[in-house]
Amino acid sequence: VQLVESGGGLVQPGGSLRLSCEASGFPFSDSSMNWVRQAPGKEIEWVATILSGGREFYGDSMKGRSTISRDNANNRLYLQMTSLQSDDTALYFCAKGCTWRGGSFQRCESRGEGTQVTVAS
Repeated sequence: VQLVESGGGLVQPGGSLRLSCEASGFPFSDSSMNWVRQAPGKEIEWVATILSGGREFYGDSMKGRSTISRDNANNRLYLQMTSLQSDDTALYFCAKGCTWRGGSFQRCESRGEGTQVTVAS
């Protein structure tokens, strides 16, 4: 499994970014895919999930401000983020094999190295 994220950077509050993830080494089109993030000094937080059939789920932190999508033909995962705030500053990871217990996010089997998103004026 290889997951390579890109698209992060420095953005002003209220700005937008589109993150990308190039996936390889597994049947991408058959896999549920996720974005998770980790802010400095905090635990990993689930952001969004897209099932193989395209159904989307969002965590509370970015619900209404983010859209997860996928391009199965090119093995790519995306996260469009809008109205970014300073609290969104984090390392964002593309991930697969994520698990939940009792509705709470637990962990992911695989993730990339991450792409840094910094929201600051």
